[in-house]
Amino acid sequence: MSFLDIDKVSFIYPGWPPVVRDVDWTIEEGEFHCLVGRSGCGKTTLLKLAAGLLHPHTGSIRLQGREVVAPGPQLGFVFQSPTLLEWHRVIDNVLLPVSLQHKPRAQEIEKAQQLLALLGLSAHAQHYPRQLSGGQQSRVALARALILEPALLLLDEPFAALDAITRGDLQDDLLHMCRLRRTTVLFVTHDIAEAVYLGDRVAVMESGRIVRDIRVEVSRPRAPAMRYGATFNLHCAQVRDAMDVATA
Repeated sequence: MSFLDIDKVSFIYPGWPPVVRDVDWTIEEGEFHCLVGRSGCGKTTLLKLAAGLLHPHTGSIRLQGREVVAPGPQLGFVFQSPTLLEWHRVIDNVLLPVSLQHKPRAQEIEKAQQLLALLGLSAHAQHYPRQLSGGQQSRVALARALILEPALLLLDEPFAALDAITRGDLQDDLLHMCRLRRTTVLFVTHDIAEAVYLGDRVAVMESGRIVRDIRVEVSRPRAPAMRYGATFNLHCAQVRDAMDVATA
């Protein structure tokens, strides 16, 4: 059994055609998978199903052999916007998942400080979100998602609103953090180059179905210079071709 098993999953919003249609997908422990497709193809809905925020009408989703029925500490979720609490300092935003369970202990505060240090935010621990740039806020959201050391990290276009340079820096931060912890990742994006740079595999989604599975044969650790190489661009072309064929 794989680490995450999505088995013949379908989902329907009342009064609409199926948004997710008979999807099969598996992720092995420690892998980084990306999901790409045009707006409205069902990517975010599938991510919410994997998180237990929605429940499939048919099929099942299992994480480490157990059916996913609700969000829990085994899952980390990063949304399209950082969704930080404006009245909390940075350190308290990072510790929020812990605070919802109990008063943070000394070792948990130390872990939050270590995450901020890894993300270059030590000097901002006592600042409020309004005092941070967009990229810094996204780093805080990532630290918050990792504080409980989730087995599976789910991300829904977390860097889409950022400029290209900041987005590239955050992609490298994310890869570094997940490599340190062997975190398994499912990452939704519209950006083909982002998917190829981050992913071990890229799933192309169209009309609620997975229409192509592309394994990215680019060495790790990834480095920015790879973006200009022939192999990287060949994979980008494969993803784009799959998207074009799916909508033809």
